[in-house]
Amino acid sequence: MTLEASESVIVELARDGEVDRNLRADPPPSVVAGRVVLDHFAADADGRLEAPEGGEVVLSVLSPESLRDRQQVEDALLQADTGDEPPVIIVEAAEYLREDELGSVLNAADLLQRVIILRIIADA
Repeated sequence: MTLEASESVIVELARDGEVDRNLRADPPPSVVAGRVVLDHFAADADGRLEAPEGGEVVLSVLSPESLRDRQQVEDALLQADTGDEPPVIIVEAAEYLREDELGSVLNAADLLQRVIILRIIADA
């Protein structure tokens, strides 16, 4: 996948999972605008994504609602030294991914001037 300058967050999610279906039905403005790119993966037999192969995990949360805490997200990303690897945020389970949850990750990406990967492991 080739990224353009305006793209700052990659959401890795299970193809045809709950989050994928909900994002297709009602995409947040940042997805529509192309600032957030969706990268689809096949889930395993249990409906889960494997741990990411690339990047370095800097924050893991149980649900996307935790991402509303902008300070927590920014602190985790600003304190991490990932070198050349992109920083990765793991969301253990989700049903929806809303603009306010993406907003804190987008803000941190703007501060870092880096692409951030947000990986959703399973449906809620």
